[in-house]
Order: sequence, then C-alpha cells, then structure tokens
Amino acid sequence: MPNLHELYDEADRLKEAGSFDEAIAKLEEIVAHDDEYALAHSALAVLCGKTGRHADAIGHAKRVCELEPADPFSFTALSVIYQRAFAGTNQPQYIQLAEEAMAKSHMVQQI
Repeated sequence: MPNLHELYDEADRLKEAGSFDEAIAKLEEIVAHDDEYALAHSALAVLCGKTGRHADAIGHAKRVCELEPADPFSFTALSVIYQRAFAGTNQPQYIQLAEEAMAKSHMVQQI
C-alpha cells in the first residue's frame, strides 16, 4: 500500500486531471488514517467546495484551523471557503462567518 504522501500525490494528480470525486476519495483515505494531515484536510476543503459539498468543505477547513492555529493562512482559507459556500447556497450566515474567520486571521498574524 502506498504511504500517505504517495496517496496525497495521487490525489493531486487526480485533481489536476479534473477527477475531483476520485481525488476526494484518496484524500478521505488519508485523513481516515491520519486525521492530523493538515494538507489533506486543506485539499479536501477546496475540492469539497468545488463539488458543492459546502458543509464538508467547511468542516475540513475548520480542522485545518485546529491543526494549524498559529497560521493566519488557515483562517484566511476558512474565510474563502465560507465565501464560496455563500456563493453556492446564497445563505447569508456564511458572510458573517467569513468575516469572523478573516478577523481571526488578522489577529493571529499580529501575534
């Protein structure tokens, strides 16, 4: 069986080929083995958002923030995921959540 880094590379190739569902499956396999693999959660957030799975995208983006709480980019990415969720669902609560995530990014950046 390939190691987690090889699985990630496979998922990346599938993503580049436009095979989002297959890439998601590989990434989910990674986080099933190692829930602390932040890069896989980050990729899942993006791909789930692209495929309309906004709740899953938000969950993975939040997990990245838990794993990388000192990285302002984690919160910036969460803000973008919320913005995409708003664009995909037109649910206004996502705008407030996006603003809160961006504010957190700025707070972390200043520490």
